[in-house]
Amino acid sequence: MTGFATLFYKELLRFWKVGFQTVGGPVLSALLYLVIFAQALGSHVRVFEGVPYTAFLVPGLVMMSVLQNAFANSSSSLIQSKITGNLVFVLLSPLSHLEFFAAYVLASMARGLGVGLGVLAVTAWFVDLSFVAPLWALAFALLGSALLGVLGLLAGLWAEKFDQIAAFQSFLILPLTMLSGVFYSIHSLPPGWQKVSHLNPFFYMIDGFRYGFFGASDIAPAASLAVVAVSLAIVSALALRLLKQGYKIRT
Repeated sequence: MTGFATLFYKELLRFWKVGFQTVGGPVLSALLYLVIFAQALGSHVRVFEGVPYTAFLVPGLVMMSVLQNAFANSSSSLIQSKITGNLVFVLLSPLSHLEFFAAYVLASMARGLGVGLGVLAVTAWFVDLSFVAPLWALAFALLGSALLGVLGLLAGLWAEKFDQIAAFQSFLILPLTMLSGVFYSIHSLPPGWQKVSHLNPFFYMIDGFRYGFFGASDIAPAASLAVVAVSLAIVSALALRLLKQGYKIRT
């Protein structure tokens, strides 16, 4: 496991050395979302009974930050290594595809969860939060960050230049995240759009994570957890298969 530990440590250092950008920037962005939306809609919107809109926003912003940064970590690391050519040194080492996969995904989870904790710590100054079911929140945070870490790995394997990673993030990850119920409940949508929202796996991650705070959600948390777990299993199987084949990383 020495090779796995070394690669994992290298991936941790890669984002931690520029923590002001990789951690501080997303925390500031989430704080701005909270301030702007709370000021604009705080006195007009009520989603759950007895839960102020500002408090409702916080779990969504935390989970949004976790997901986006977990994806960004693995995707940016792999595409940088491919373009600069230093990926060859990783491939020459006696690492199995399982170790390669685990190191990248766990490092992505670490970054996503670290940013999420930072967002939670900063936004907690503005609202009174309680954890009704903390284990549910932890389960969704872990599975969600793992799922986006694997998606980032798939994007990094597929992409051949930074523009493709940016397109993947702009046209897939960002829309799915923003339309997942971070700023609203899907029950406020027309019936047709509610059905569309149920096709978005990000919705289940946000909704289940929010259940851990308030004990209320749009979908039963067990059902949401099952959707996320199945999604993670599918994309993990695909990523492992591509890594074993050396897809776009071995010539």
